[in-house]
Amino acid sequence: MKLMFTKFDAAFETIADGTEPTDTGWRERGLCTQTDPEAFYPEKGGSTRDAKRICGSCEVRVQCLEFAMERDERFGIWGGLSERERRRLKKGEAA
Repeated sequence: MKLMFTKFDAAFETIADGTEPTDTGWRERGLCTQTDPEAFYPEKGGSTRDAKRICGSCEVRVQCLEFAMERDERFGIWGGLSERERRRLKKGEAA
């Protein structure tokens, strides 16, 4: 297993049960890989504007959001949505 240097790297590590997520080639095409990963993990109360702007023009935004939703990702901006926004979206899907 590789060493984890940032929260961003950690988010893409093998999930807890040891299985690898399927079809993750999209990650390499994400605009987030070309920017500061810390922008996608703002401190509590910090701005999410820059990360969401980057996500807004990213070609793999949908795959990224699906990845986060399937894994109940609790931190960071994924597919242009914060954890709170993903929770609301999930509740809307369940209703």
